Amino acid sequence: MADTEQIRQQVQSPAPFSTWLGVVLLMVLFGVIAAAIIGPAPRGDTYEQQRAQNREKKLKDLRDEDAKALTSYAWIDKNKGSVRIPIERAMQLAVAELANRKPAQAGPIATPAPPASAAAATATASPAPGASVQASGAPKPTSVAGPSSEAHGQSAAAVNPPSAQPGTQPGANSAAAGAPAHSATPTPSP
Repeated sequence: MADTEQIRQQVQSPAPFSTWLGVVLLMVLFGVIAAAIIGPAPRGDTYEQQRAQNREKKLKDLRDEDAKALTSYAWIDKNKGSVRIPIERAMQLAVAELANRKPAQAGPIATPAPPASAAAATATASPAPGASVQASGAPKPTSVAGPSSEAHGQSAAAVNPPSAQPGTQPGANSAAAGAPAHSATPTPSP
């Protein structure tokens, strides 16, 4: 039993002073190494200022390059005969070209015809109860207010305005406002 008692005393005995001194010296050594690495690194103020100056210089160079491209003549492709001209001159040429053009007469706006499959599906489908459809396929005009109103909570823009009589609003096949009326048969001149 004496052996077990000696083992217990050795296990429970405090660490010698040299062990504690070694741990403290290792921590100091780690601190010195960290200070040596971090110490000569550039400080935040001068480093950020230098980066900002570099960005300003690059931006100035790009703007100068763009300004030169907008104000000078240069070849884009000699083989194709493409050139770059100053923007002021390009605007003058565009205005002169538009001034020489005669205005084209605006004709009626035509709506595209529905596809054949949609027209066949519409012809075979029966209209919903309460929905009235004219022979042309367009819904009949309805009033916004009153007993015959079919607005059902829709906005006023979805149906004819209250002051307009049904049939007075332009439909899908009407001519554009201010467009001259063209007749199918030419009128003979006397």
